[in-house]
Amino acid sequence: MAHVLLTPAPYHVLSYGTLLGTEVFHTFINSILSFKVLERPQFAILQRAVFPAYFGIQSAAPVLLALTYPGRKNLLGVPSGLVGVFHPTNRWGVLVPLGTVLVTGLVNLVYLLPETNKVTALRREQELKDGKASHEKGVQSEEMTALNKKFGQLHGISSLANLITVIATVVYGINLSARIV
Repeated sequence: MAHVLLTPAPYHVLSYGTLLGTEVFHTFINSILSFKVLERPQFAILQRAVFPAYFGIQSAAPVLLALTYPGRKNLLGVPSGLVGVFHPTNRWGVLVPLGTVLVTGLVNLVYLLPETNKVTALRREQELKDGKASHEKGVQSEEMTALNKKFGQLHGISSLANLITVIATVVYGINLSARIV
């Protein structure tokens, strides 16, 4: 049993479990409950603190999964590691899902998160000018209306990218589980 620790398999399974568990917990439990129980400013502070780590995991895990991809030991088998990930038989079940997770995680981490944070900062400045919170009912200033629209667009794209990431992670997990049966 100790010899298995010298193979990529346990690190692969643990990395996959961490990725999927993090995604499911954050997307379907943590974010929803936090939004329900925290005041909007506290919720925003929490999300700003959590998102870099969350998107970082989504960006790093597929690389670790690719590096530890466990191949087959028989003569006709798929090799381990990156060579196995790029093997033609793994295009749709391994390469595409892991590539999707990597790209969507990176897009969220390096573009959408910083852009959303910029718009959020501008909304806070505009709230001071307007004397009204960005989420308050009623007529908003033109500037706040434009900022709210931009925030909504960025948030929507980020949420869609996150959902695509979760789906791609599940697709990869199904492919991985097919190797167990």
